[in-house]
Amino acid sequence: MKLTVALLLLTLPVAGAFPAAAQEPGVSSDLAEQRAHILRDIHYRLTFHIPVALGEPVRGEEDIDFDNLDSHLPLELDFRAPAGAVSGLTVNGEAAPIALVAEHLLIAPASMRNGPNRIHLSFVAGNRPLNRNKEYLYTLLVPDRARELFPCFDQPDLKGVFTLTLEVPLGWKAIANGRAAGVGPGGAATKTVSFAPSDTIPTYLFAFAAGLFSDSVRMTAHGPMEAFYRETDTTKIRVSLDSLFRIQDQALTFLEGYTGIPFPFRKFGFVAIPDFQFGGMEHPGAIQYKASALFLDGSATQEQRNARANVLSHETSHMWFGDLVTMRWFNDVWMKEVFANFMADKIAAATQPGSNYNLKFLIDHVPAAYAVDRTEGSNPIRQTLDNLRDAGSMYGNIIYHKAPIMMRQLELQMGAEPFREGLREYLRTYAYGNAAWPDLIRILQKYTAMDLGAWDSVWVNETGRPVVGVSCDTSGGVIRRLALTQRGEDGSGRVWPQVFDLALVYADHVDTVMVDMQTASTDVPQLVGRKAPRDIVFNASGLGYGVFPVSTTWLSDPVMRASARINRYENMLDSGPGQPVMTLISDLTEVADEKEELNLGLLLGQIGNIYWHFVDTGSRRGSNAEHILWGALGQQTAPANRKLIFLAYAGIAQGRVALDTIYRVWKTQQPPEGVHLSEDDYTNLAAGLAVRNYPGSAAILAEQGRRIRNPDRQARWKYLQPSLSGNQAVRDSFFFSLKYAKNREKEAWVLSALGYLHHPLRVAQSEKYLKYSLDWMEDIQRTGDVFFPQSWAAANLGNYQSASAAETVRKFLAAHPNYNPQLKGKILQAADNVFRAQRLLHPGFAAR
Repeated sequence: MKLTVALLLLTLPVAGAFPAAAQEPGVSSDLAEQRAHILRDIHYRLTFHIPVALGEPVRGEEDIDFDNLDSHLPLELDFRAPAGAVSGLTVNGEAAPIALVAEHLLIAPASMRNGPNRIHLSFVAGNRPLNRNKEYLYTLLVPDRARELFPCFDQPDLKGVFTLTLEVPLGWKAIANGRAAGVGPGGAATKTVSFAPSDTIPTYLFAFAAGLFSDSVRMTAHGPMEAFYRETDTTKIRVSLDSLFRIQDQALTFLEGYTGIPFPFRKFGFVAIPDFQFGGMEHPGAIQYKASALFLDGSATQEQRNARANVLSHETSHMWFGDLVTMRWFNDVWMKEVFANFMADKIAAATQPGSNYNLKFLIDHVPAAYAVDRTEGSNPIRQTLDNLRDAGSMYGNIIYHKAPIMMRQLELQMGAEPFREGLREYLRTYAYGNAAWPDLIRILQKYTAMDLGAWDSVWVNETGRPVVGVSCDTSGGVIRRLALTQRGEDGSGRVWPQVFDLALVYADHVDTVMVDMQTASTDVPQLVGRKAPRDIVFNASGLGYGVFPVSTTWLSDPVMRASARINRYENMLDSGPGQPVMTLISDLTEVADEKEELNLGLLLGQIGNIYWHFVDTGSRRGSNAEHILWGALGQQTAPANRKLIFLAYAGIAQGRVALDTIYRVWKTQQPPEGVHLSEDDYTNLAAGLAVRNYPGSAAILAEQGRRIRNPDRQARWKYLQPSLSGNQAVRDSFFFSLKYAKNREKEAWVLSALGYLHHPLRVAQSEKYLKYSLDWMEDIQRTGDVFFPQSWAAANLGNYQSASAAETVRKFLAAHPNYNPQLKGKILQAADNVFRAQRLLHPGFAAR
């Protein structure tokens, strides 16, 4: 306590000696721009001492070498830490006062030199970015958590080299950006692991993981590739590991060919993290993945295999898009994400035999983009950012799913080869450096006659979707005129330049016509004189973006079926009372006949959404959904399809016959013939029975816990027990414990628990939580990782239908007129279902 007080007393007068320093918490854009002009050749030498005991702090030492082009300015190192976290500060060999002010360690101009400088210090590392567990830890520093782990220049355009040494408990293994360079003695129960210098990377890509991991190394055409993992299921390891190495290697080969640039880093390695916050994170040499997405067994569906291939290819694509060329500032974080997704789709098309590229692209991206862009809280692809502390709000489905659609449209309109040549020039020009979106636009403009400025304005800098209309004169049995219109969903006259297909459906064939729609009204003259079709499928190849007219024809082409279903669903959401029930019944009748696995997954997902969110209790019973799905299960032969239908059946089950069936499957572990269930599937069945208060639920949960062997999954299951309890007081106590950040550290666990607390069958008891979940949003953003605020809002708000729930959200926002606009957007996105439910369930409801 005395030391802390002394440091505070020292800090106050020293801080006054820095009149030119911004001293603003976070990393402001002004500070970032100033430092980018004067700092060069940064090298961090870091040592972290990781104790055996989880409760002891992680201490570190650091040398920072850099060139300073203007030593007359005070220097601000970013470090979000309490007073007393820094000790032993020297600058160029001389002791310096410790001035830790507003999340910055201030260095006086008198201590600096023009040219090379060295800062040495000792510090206590922040716990939050270390993600410490009893048997392992891992860093996750995106977008601005490097400054919580160690003092640094935490902005993407100040890249550096990192030389790392770790002191870890005996028995632990470690992986980092650089290659392992040696192991030496440590303390009585520790050892030291040193790593070679990393490639030149920004602070958010610095990474290491250490713990009780298994590892495997394979030689590939791109050199040795190492994998760290904690999976203990030998079947999953045997089935998965070869696939993981193969997919990564195929992705590297494709990207080298597409970009014309060899793999740009000295090392390729990855680590599978239990319950990782993201799907993956692209640290060069030490990519991190969510373990459950990588290690699959023989029961995995095509969607799960696609998702695994996609995340592996996505993170590998980042080696070029994001790691080799990095955004200058986090307002352009979407650039690395759009190209990672865009390239991952191309890799899938080239490396997965029999895959349907257009179908996968459509199902992966379009529904997810629409789910945000249709809401009151939608955001543009490119957003403004004044301070890096708010960078987490940049993330979401718009950048991950609308942006790839936008980029595909740009490629279609420019032409694939000119587009690729522009990307190659961009990568060559900015390799190992930084670039902004205007830099790419300026290069691409050289390869096209399009007005990319006008195109960029509506697609990248504005929100929303077009509503496409049609006027068709078919007098005399032939098409006399077919004209298309578009307007903004908000009623504006905006135009989205895009191309998409129309499919003209006849009794014995289908004709497809490409439409290039650059204006608010577009005639399609190539159709004049053709025989009038039975039906028209809009956006038939899934290339376009917007709300398109509905078609009713069942088509043999799977992409057309998927597009037609998405159009039908989007139009339903903009309809009125009665339409959701009709759409639900129509969807249910198609389940038995839908043999294409990805399409079946799309269809069942829409059924689940309508069933729980947009029809009332009586209509759920009246839909006969359980009986129809069970019957459809018997009419499908493909094991993956049968599994999808069985899990959908379990997801909507309420009747005693259905619940008894699910219990019997769980108890005996004998699913319907041809259906193969994994441990996770049985765990979910047990949880579903508990949520429905099935007799003996407590015993079911206990038995499922005994079946789980992996220690990480055991810990997760133990955490979830209060949220599954049949005792309301236990659930209440658990929910209110989430007010405190220490109880939210395992974010994936928290989100699973919220799903059980707010299950549609429990909303009458859980609606009282909504006010508190909104009150805590700002703290959620302050303490959580980048996806957590939006996921928190969705998990808390997404399952409600009541007018009172909608009113809770409206009252909260009205009471906070100056609320953080990014957080307000996340709330409005999450509340879209409850707002729409008012119109779809209540005749005469007037939307606000």
